[in-house]
Amino acid sequence: MFSRAYIIIGVLALLLFASCGQQHKAENLAKEFVAENMENPSAISHQDFADLGTTRHISDSLITLMRQRGASGFKKGITYGKMPSGDLYFLRMSYISNGDTLQNTFYFDSELSEVVAFK
Repeated sequence: MFSRAYIIIGVLALLLFASCGQQHKAENLAKEFVAENMENPSAISHQDFADLGTTRHISDSLITLMRQRGASGFKKGITYGKMPSGDLYFLRMSYISNGDTLQNTFYFDSELSEVVAFK
């Protein structure tokens, strides 16, 4: 009976650490993307991130549209990788820029290796 409890606790701990690693990786990717592609990245402060999530509801046409539109405060003509397939991760980032509180949502490929679109 006690050995089952230890196994369950161990598995839950491993899952917790794995999800924390993904969250941290996604936050770093978003920060790098902002630093490279925002028109004035030094003007932002107080970055805050929501929990990392997954979605299947973003089609290729929505990704294309987000890539074309971008967001205010970001450079035009940002280069992205190939069109992703399968589930995507997403992460919302809130920040302060020139006294305004703003928010962007970043979408990542299934390996959390790159930003595939944002809004």
